[in-house]
Order: sequence, then C-alpha cells, then structure tokens
Amino acid sequence: MSTVLAEAVTKRFGATTAVDAVTLRIEPGELFGLIGPDGAGKTTLFRIFVTLFVPDAGRATVLGLDVVRDYRALRRRVGYMAGRFSLYPDLSVVENLRFFATVFGTTIARESAQIAPIYSQLEPFADRRAAALSGGMKQKLALCCALVHRPDILFLDEPTTGVDAVSRREFWDLLSTLKQGGQTIVVSTPYMDEATRCDRIALMHGGRLLAVDTPDAITRTYDRPLLGVRTADRYKALRALRAYRHADGVYPFGEVIHVSDARRDAPSDLLAHDLRTYLASQGFGDAVVAPLTPSVEDVFIARTAHAAVAKTRPTDPRGPA
Repeated sequence: MSTVLAEAVTKRFGATTAVDAVTLRIEPGELFGLIGPDGAGKTTLFRIFVTLFVPDAGRATVLGLDVVRDYRALRRRVGYMAGRFSLYPDLSVVENLRFFATVFGTTIARESAQIAPIYSQLEPFADRRAAALSGGMKQKLALCCALVHRPDILFLDEPTTGVDAVSRREFWDLLSTLKQGGQTIVVSTPYMDEATRCDRIALMHGGRLLAVDTPDAITRTYDRPLLGVRTADRYKALRALRAYRHADGVYPFGEVIHVSDARRDAPSDLLAHDLRTYLASQGFGDAVVAPLTPSVEDVFIARTAHAAVAKTRPTDPRGPA
C-alpha cells in the first residue's frame, strides 16, 4: 500500500488554483522530494496531506487514512515541519522538545533513541532560547520536535530555505540517516540541486506536476543538446544568444549561460564550433563553449517553458481534428 496517495487533488483560493488535479503516489521508506519555486503549490499540497487544508476536489490518503474523514487519527501519526519556524521562541531548546513530547503523550527520555542523531547536535545548547539559535540549529530543533512522537511519516516543508550551505548539507545528511532507519520522508524544496538527495522527485509548477520519477530518469528526458557559454560580459552575451537562430532556450546559470540547441541529432563538437563562431562574429572573442550534461534544473526550465508556450497557444475553435 502506498504511504501517500493523491487522486486529482485540487485546492482553490478564490480565482487562484493553488493545486491543480495532482495525482501522486509515495511509497513506504522513500525519501521523496517535491521540487519547485515559490508559488508552485508545494505548501498547499503539504497542508492537505497533514489535514490542515481540505481539498476542493479529488481525494488523498496518508498511511491508508483519508485526510478529511480520518484527520484525528492521522494527526497523531504524521510529523510536520512548517516552512516558517513555528516553535516557541521564548522557550529553550529542551523546553520546546519537552512541550511537544508531552502533547503526544511521551517524554524526551523515552524517545532518546529516535531523536539522538539530531539532539546530539542540539544538546550543547539545551538551555538556549529558540529565538537565539542560528538558522541551521532552528531547523534541527524543528526536525527534532517533529520526530519526538515517532511519526510514521515526516512532511518537511522547505526545511533548508534561508540557511547556509553547510547547514543545508548537514540537514540532508540527517535525513539520509533517518531514511536508513526506515523513516518515510516527504520534503519540499526550491533548490534544484537538492533533488539528487532524494529517491524520487516530483517537479511542480503552477499547481501542477510536470514530472515524477528518479532524478536520473528525469534528467535523461532532456531531449536537446546543451551547451555552456562563459564570457566576460554575460548580460550582452545573453541578449546575443537569444538571437541565435539555432537556440531553443537560453538562460543564465550562475557564471555560465546554458544554451539548448534545436538541432537534436548534430554532433556536440559541431554545435559548439558553430556557437563559438557565432559569438565571435558578435564581438565575444573570449567566449568559451563546451557541451554540458543536463541537470534537474535544466529539465525544469525546459518543461516550464514548453508548458507556458502550450498555455498561450490559441486553441482551434473547431476542436481537435
């Protein structure tokens, strides 16, 4: 039985459809990632799964329990970490943990083995007020509080947003440790590079799922040659590249400009040579061009661009042929 099952789940707020007919399965023991930018609908979907929102259409079950009909039973079996730090800032680390343990009828001592991988890092700050913790330590405390009642599934909403790179890596290492112990974890993130830490991912945009599969399988769906361009004046180069007749997509990616070429079957060295020649003709003699291996973010950008084109394409009033 799937741990999470969503069937055409839809949630609207006035004229805005935040979650649009989402169908999804998450299996026991998975570390599953919901990947997408702010406004994609990730938080709304999470709140449906943890019984804080009622879907307007469709149905969802978590641990075999209906999120609407069985909400009381379900709430005792899920751990939820909200996207915004929501613990008590005036309580200390140990007081927050003690409070959440008491709410669920347990104690810190009884659950010490469950929270040990995280609490071992928090224990030196046990008497420090939660408000005085660093961003990374706040997230670890929130994870500890979500785990203290031994939930059957964890929902973590953007747990690494706003923390430094080292804290992000440490947090994902903790999730990997929990997964090795059999914990089912569903995590949302706007950081595409975190997708590779998950067993499977769902790309979400505009309330819809664009793809659901393993990170490797999703990157293999990228169906155009991809080139990377480095040059001193990236902004002017970006404008010139968007006028390149073979460009299917052009977008900045840190210090590199990614260019997808519309010629799918041409050799990569020929494509790089042609692009280098074009850039030199436009005054970018310093440009370095090299083939790239697509990432999850490249797939996401391509799929959202194609979805936008399909959405704006006028429909034939006569209907389908």
